[in-house]
Amino acid sequence: MTATNDRFLRALRREPVDATPVWLMRQAGRYLPEYRATRAKAGSFMGLATNPELACEVTLQPLERFDLDAAILFSDILTIPDAMGLGLTFAEGEGPRFARPVRTAADIARLAVPDMGAELRYVTDAVSLIRRELGGRVPLIGFSGSPWTLACYMVEGGGSDNFSKVKSLAFSEPALMHQLLEVVTDSVIAYLSAQRAAGAQALMVFDTWGGVLAPHHYREFSLRYLTRIAQEFARGDGAERTPLILFGKGNAPYLEELAASGAEGVGVDWLVSLDEARRRIGGKVALQGNLDPVTLYASPDAIRAEVKRTLESYGPHPGHVFNLGHGLSPDMNPEHVKVLVNAVHDFSRAR
Repeated sequence: MTATNDRFLRALRREPVDATPVWLMRQAGRYLPEYRATRAKAGSFMGLATNPELACEVTLQPLERFDLDAAILFSDILTIPDAMGLGLTFAEGEGPRFARPVRTAADIARLAVPDMGAELRYVTDAVSLIRRELGGRVPLIGFSGSPWTLACYMVEGGGSDNFSKVKSLAFSEPALMHQLLEVVTDSVIAYLSAQRAAGAQALMVFDTWGGVLAPHHYREFSLRYLTRIAQEFARGDGAERTPLILFGKGNAPYLEELAASGAEGVGVDWLVSLDEARRRIGGKVALQGNLDPVTLYASPDAIRAEVKRTLESYGPHPGHVFNLGHGLSPDMNPEHVKVLVNAVHDFSRAR
């Protein structure tokens, strides 16, 4: 079933659209009271993420409030390492933690690509259910964390201020780091393929921590594997091709290389103008972004002004998907999100 509203997919193919499509990272999340109620019903974050019916419920919630042009699967980027047996938990206010971090050659040797039909069946079941419940209303986006970003959590055992453990491993024992990244990349490709088979109409890879690396290390430990995903992830041909978007915080220095990776789209944060990004990639791929999310704390008039400026920065060219430069925060006002979404459509239609 094709989407009734296919602006998002058309923009990723760099085709003309009647209005710029918009969706928002973390559009299903804690800023919505209905999400908080469903999460309370689930009992925990992982209880919510591993229940296909509840994951479907929260995926669809923002579409009931806002005129969004895509839905994104509600899940977490750490599902792959959890399925590898690292013991993922979420402590309130502390973020994710792994009971068994990966730090030695023996730890890495024990890792294997998870069985998508067993350990991660809850994700593909959610994708199928969401796609069915959408009924063709808008396209559904599936996603994964990037190999480098997943490795950061796997080695650190959770979040980090300076990534000392994972960087130390990468710099001191690069062959071992590449061994880890290879098995994680194999897993990401299998995971994205399973989501596509279950009904995802676009896929996104979040390289949240790629920007913490120096340029030579970024190219070795992050870009190399993003490119491998873009080139090896089989996603069809022609108009039936399932587009892949690569997003990374701090990825502006590498736009030309990301555009040459084989992906259909590149997501950018707010530290590069869309005008510059578009000129540098030469129209080779679609661009997604890139409003500073903190704009949503400002007044409605200020939000509208920044939306207009962002659209004007990209200009009257095909291939733009409007988004934030990172995700929504829990204390943001849903009414301000509505202002943003409506402004994107209103200003882009008026051009």
